[in-house]
Amino acid sequence: MTRAVPPSVPPSGPSVLPSVVPPSVLGELARTEGGEATLDHLVHDQANRRLLLLRALLDTVTDAAPARVAPAERRRAAADWALLEAAEAESPEAAAHVRALLLHPLTGPWARQTLAAVTAREPAPGDRERGLAHFSALAFAAAVAAGLPVTTELTAYDGALALPGIGTLRVPGPHPPRVTAAHTEGAIRLTPRGERRVTVFTRPGHSTWSADADWLPPHALPPLVPGARPVPLDDTGPYRAAPGVRHHSLSEPVTLDDASRKPWYESWAGTAPLLALGGPHRLAEATRLLHSLVPLRTPTSRAGDPAGGSCSATRKDAFGVVLASVPPSPVAFAALLVHELGHAKLSALGELTHLHEAGPAAVYFAPWRPDPRPFDGLLQGIYSHLALAHWWQAYALGGPEGPEREHAWAEHARCHEMVAAALPQLVGSEVLTPEGRAFADGMVAVHIELSRTAPPAGHLARARAYVDTKRGAWRRERDRSAVHAFGRTTGKGAHEAS
Repeated sequence: MTRAVPPSVPPSGPSVLPSVVPPSVLGELARTEGGEATLDHLVHDQANRRLLLLRALLDTVTDAAPARVAPAERRRAAADWALLEAAEAESPEAAAHVRALLLHPLTGPWARQTLAAVTAREPAPGDRERGLAHFSALAFAAAVAAGLPVTTELTAYDGALALPGIGTLRVPGPHPPRVTAAHTEGAIRLTPRGERRVTVFTRPGHSTWSADADWLPPHALPPLVPGARPVPLDDTGPYRAAPGVRHHSLSEPVTLDDASRKPWYESWAGTAPLLALGGPHRLAEATRLLHSLVPLRTPTSRAGDPAGGSCSATRKDAFGVVLASVPPSPVAFAALLVHELGHAKLSALGELTHLHEAGPAAVYFAPWRPDPRPFDGLLQGIYSHLALAHWWQAYALGGPEGPEREHAWAEHARCHEMVAAALPQLVGSEVLTPEGRAFADGMVAVHIELSRTAPPAGHLARARAYVDTKRGAWRRERDRSAVHAFGRTTGKGAHEAS
């Protein structure tokens, strides 16, 4: 690991790294596209940031005062790091497997949350212990991937011991139990204290199998194209959900069984050719950027009916992951990926360069949300909906005739008109940096190009009416909020004066 990770990082962790964004990268991304070199530029930058974050975590744990990190925890962290180094040094193939574990999207949230727990003035009880215990599980998984014989003690939390990339063992009990983990000659033996031993067999390619019902093997969707990597369905890991308050439109992560996993495979099976309708870059970005899918519970309607509901999101701390409820069809899956990978690309670009200097105030109208948005949220929404408008138009022009084509025109018109309503706020702003101005100009050019192929008149009229309705509702809510804020202010002033 010392070969791959810079030897010294400030204990507070990495911030924005000095980087120059080539004009070709900025231009392609502004058009919601991205060739191989552009995608590699984003991926390599994110990989460097991850390695710096991991080094920051190790340095912080090593240098922490005994009152913050116990000496035994420091020794264990050093031993875990040494095991990672040994696994990486075993062979070039092993080094690739170790690097894949460290760069897995959900390793990022673990590292950030553990670093925060170690450095927090008042950390939440158990967060540091949980995070360092997961580091031990990560190091053990790396040793297994490298084929190293190893025996160690691990700790299960919330009734489960997660071994990244290998699988999860359900461990009953209200308290975090210790589990003896041993690997030798293609077999993992897990023995929770006071419980029976569970044997897990590893197969070529590092898939796993066990006859024990408490073992949950990993599952992955097939590669989108021949030669690409499978896409894991991360439905058991402890760092799938972001800490804190989840947005109201998102449901919670779920663990899939055979029945609930089947719709994922069915929708995924037809996604690749649909993505390709939008151009080779759509399939390329999904193949290059999508590293993991976290299944979410299918949202229910107000009537309690789960049919037709869907939600999805990306995480800035987990580049390459998409969280989503199961898409109801391949078309929905393709649209979801276009939308969410647009967010991922723009977030990664935002870490390479400043596109704007706006503050966090939420004052902007966005037709896709009922609440006012901050400038960065406005930019993200415009970008992802512009990508959708482009893809839906391509699908309408190249897809099958009939209801599917009409649906595509309706979605294109709605996305295109929503961007048209929000884009003037962006291009007219004075907070854009020169890079941000060039980026906005590129989006404007794409929007104009899409306008040259108008949807059928009925779809256009309905899309404009939809945006007008959203604008009217937003204005009423804005005015109501302003009145309430004024009332609170004057009431407070009167009370103080009295």
